[in-house]
Amino acid sequence: MTGGGWQYLAVFLVSASFSLLLTPLVLRYALRRNVLDLPGGHKSHTDPVPYLGGLAIVAAFALTVVVAAIVRPPVSGRGELFVVLGLAVLLAFVGLLDDLAGLSPLVRLVVEVGAGLTVWAVGGGVDLFGPGVTDAAITVLWVVGITNAFNLLDNMDGLSSGVAAIAAGWLFVIASQNGQFLVAGLAIGLAGCAIGFLRHNFHPARIYMGDAGALFLGFMLAYLGMKLRFDAPTSTTFLVPILVMGVPIFDTTLVTVTRLHRGVSPFVGGRDHMSHRIVRAGLPVPAAVVLIYTIGICLGMVAFVVSRIDRTSAYVLTAAVVILAVLSGVLLSLVAAEDEGGEPTG
Repeated sequence: MTGGGWQYLAVFLVSASFSLLLTPLVLRYALRRNVLDLPGGHKSHTDPVPYLGGLAIVAAFALTVVVAAIVRPPVSGRGELFVVLGLAVLLAFVGLLDDLAGLSPLVRLVVEVGAGLTVWAVGGGVDLFGPGVTDAAITVLWVVGITNAFNLLDNMDGLSSGVAAIAAGWLFVIASQNGQFLVAGLAIGLAGCAIGFLRHNFHPARIYMGDAGALFLGFMLAYLGMKLRFDAPTSTTFLVPILVMGVPIFDTTLVTVTRLHRGVSPFVGGRDHMSHRIVRAGLPVPAAVVLIYTIGICLGMVAFVVSRIDRTSAYVLTAAVVILAVLSGVLLSLVAAEDEGGEPTG
């Protein structure tokens, strides 16, 4: 795709429309097949909810890419694009198996590590230290971390899908401003899929995306974040995707640190995420989710500024964000979650 506002708008509308149309179909199929996410344990919902929504997201994005490739074939990068889309679908399939039958975390980790290594092998990984083991390791860590962070963030109605849409939207803005038309097109298409699904996923959710959708979105966002490149002679490129993905990174860090402090495994489910703590502090679920959306939007603004300023200013601005994040984490850790002996948070 070449750069043009109407073309980006077309990609967004097509992907959002596909997602809007496919999600109710998947919802009805899940109800007929009784594929439901049942309440209980660490889950906050009280009624069974269908959770095959990830299939609609994956199908909508794939159809959008196919249509875009037919209308305006990419000039370069087709091989890498097809490999990455194949990996994303594979991760969605693994997530679907986990949704339906349950998989060992080790199996998922092996697939995610393999996906990260493959991305690096086809030239889609990070480029900080040049070709070598270090960049390969960072690529795998980033892919596995962000993919799972969005999965962990999928703990409240509309949260993960909305944050994914915001992150994809900012990746689109930054990539399009830098002339990365293919990255921008993929990002706006991903945002459209997430927003179309959000119509049925926001509180009270009629359908969940499940691991299939969360792993797909997380992986695609991790990949697109690594593809950002800047012409400016700075070494702060790596800060931009970190800031854009700040919400899921913060949530995963908060959960991991507080659980390790309590002697609890970070790998089990729980109602001690940032969203649960905000609700526990007194906000209703929709307001808590919108608050987190707002944080994501603000972090995206900071990322955009960082992408366009000098190195020293970028580091100073990022340091200020990190300090605010640490202070926020400390305050949120003081709010008792249900897993720490409190009452259910709804």
